[in-house]
Amino acid sequence: MPKSGIVPPLRLCFFMWLVFTVEFYLPVDFGQLGIYPRHLTGLIGVALAPLIHGNFNHLASNTIPLLVLGGSLFFFFPEIARRVFMQAYFFTNLLVWVFGRPFYHIGASGLIYSLASFLVFYGIFKRNFKSVVISAIIIFSYGSMAYGLFSFDERISWESHLLGAVVGLVTAYTISKTRINNY
Repeated sequence: MPKSGIVPPLRLCFFMWLVFTVEFYLPVDFGQLGIYPRHLTGLIGVALAPLIHGNFNHLASNTIPLLVLGGSLFFFFPEIARRVFMQAYFFTNLLVWVFGRPFYHIGASGLIYSLASFLVFYGIFKRNFKSVVISAIIIFSYGSMAYGLFSFDERISWESHLLGAVVGLVTAYTISKTRINNY
């Protein structure tokens, strides 16, 4: 697989911006397609919530970290990147559907927390030079994200942040312990 690290996260960001643009120019609100915990109709959000953002600041604050963290994952760990990305995307959202507060959870921050957590803990668990260096860079660059785990703003889905971080940690542990993984 060629090291085209930015392409998969760039595709997701394209769709995030496309959905936001459609919402902005047409009289439509896709917020109802977010994750609504423990309701059958809220399951659609497991697939769609990361594409939906409440406002421009929300979208912009998710775009850069998604490109940096997702790009790092796909560039430095191409053999495991798709698995990690899909687990981060779907497991985080599914856990929010099971454990989240009863309101619509939207945005890609759960995915971002999962990717950051994976990159940090993978270096800790794997303990090879490349993984440890990437882990240190992520901690230095995105360490302040830890404050988002304990947000007291009712409009922010701290559940997505926390559960994303847990999914990233568990994914890092399980992948670092597999024998076929040379990364």
